[in-house]
Amino acid sequence: MQTLILPGYSSINKSWVDEVTNNLKLDGIIRPFYWMHWSDESSRFDPKEKAELIVKHLKDDNVRIIAKSIGTLVACNLISLIPDQVTKIILCGVPVRDISKEDFDKIKEVCSLYKNKITIIQNINDPHGTFEDVKEFGKVIPKESSDHNYPYYEDFNHNL
Repeated sequence: MQTLILPGYSSINKSWVDEVTNNLKLDGIIRPFYWMHWSDESSRFDPKEKAELIVKHLKDDNVRIIAKSIGTLVACNLISLIPDQVTKIILCGVPVRDISKEDFDKIKEVCSLYKNKITIIQNINDPHGTFEDVKEFGKVIPKESSDHNYPYYEDFNHNL
């Protein structure tokens, strides 16, 4: 079993990846991801391509995923590619206000198709997407916050 930690787009998410990694109390391998464009500005970021690359390295392992912001789109692409291998997903701060209609529809569809595997944690007034924006997506846990920070380690451990 592997647990993947998929961060948001900005390099400020590196500290979130590190904090989540250090606070998980789960069996198996914990794999934090650091996006290439954080250190190489010429590197292109495509959520679908990221998912395809990750799948190649997973082999037949079962996977749990914690994803934040644009990482939620990578996670949704992953479960579409390997639904039988993904056991649980936590989506944090789904950025519905920052993505295309196509990506919005993809996340909503995946949340509906795999509602038994997906938990969303959304800050009530997250500027990138509020609880109200995603409450119809499935199991959504609202958090009393007005930012895009997701330090909910107890929830991560409990829901995975």
